[in-house]
Amino acid sequence: MPTIATATKPGSRNANDKDADRVHHGNFASNLEFLSRVRPIRKQAKLLEIGSGTGSMLAHLCEQGYDAVGIEINQDQVDRALAAHPGLPIQLADGGLIPFEDNSFDVVASFDVFEHIPDSDVHLGEVARVLKPGGRYLLQSPNKWTNSIFETIRWKSLTKWREDHCSLHSYFQFKRRFKKHNFDITFVEVPIVTDYFLKKIKLYLGRPGVAAVKVAQPDRWPKPMRTNFYIEATLRG
Repeated sequence: MPTIATATKPGSRNANDKDADRVHHGNFASNLEFLSRVRPIRKQAKLLEIGSGTGSMLAHLCEQGYDAVGIEINQDQVDRALAAHPGLPIQLADGGLIPFEDNSFDVVASFDVFEHIPDSDVHLGEVARVLKPGGRYLLQSPNKWTNSIFETIRWKSLTKWREDHCSLHSYFQFKRRFKKHNFDITFVEVPIVTDYFLKKIKLYLGRPGVAAVKVAQPDRWPKPMRTNFYIEATLRG
C-alpha cells in the first residue's frame, strides 16, 4: 500500500498569529513525517482533516491522490484555503459538531487542533461517530507539561494563553481520554527539533533558547516529556 510522500514546504496554521507566520507557523514537514510512519493509508480510504486552516495539508493529500475532505472553523481560513487551492474540498464546520454521517471515514486527522477544542469528550465522541469501526484518528498536539511553560513565557502571563490552548493534555491524560472513548492509542516517534521548531524558539526565547534546546535535545526525552505528541488512535470495533 502507498505511503504519504514527505515534503519540505511548511504550511501556515494560524493567520491571526503574525509572529508565528514569520516562521511559517505549523509543523508541516513533521506532520508529513508522522503520516509516513503510521500504518499506510489506502488511496481508496475516506479521509477527513479537522482544522484544515489555509489548506496546505489537505491540498497535499488531494494532490497525492487521497480521497480527502477538510473542515475548518474559521471562515477567513476557509476563504484563504480556497484562494490558494481553488476547488479544495473544504467547508466551514466545528470539530465538536462534524457535519458527516456516522461511519463515513476510514481516517480522521488533525494537527495542532485538539488543544484548541474546548470540550475534548464531545470532540472525540464526534470523531468516533464518523469513523468506521477499526478506523483511525491521527493527530498531533503539544504536551501540556512542556507547552504550558512555553506559552507562559510567550504570552508573559500565567493565564492569557489558557483560553486558546484550553485542552492541552499530558501523556497520561491522552491515554485515559482516548481509552474512555474506545480508542487504542500508540504514541509515534517523530523528530520535533526541525528548522521550524528552532526558528520558533528563537522568535520567542532568543538565541539562549536555541542554545538550550540544542543542549537539552528534547527528541531524546522520555515519551511523557516530549514537547509534542503524535498519536495513532484506533477505534475498537
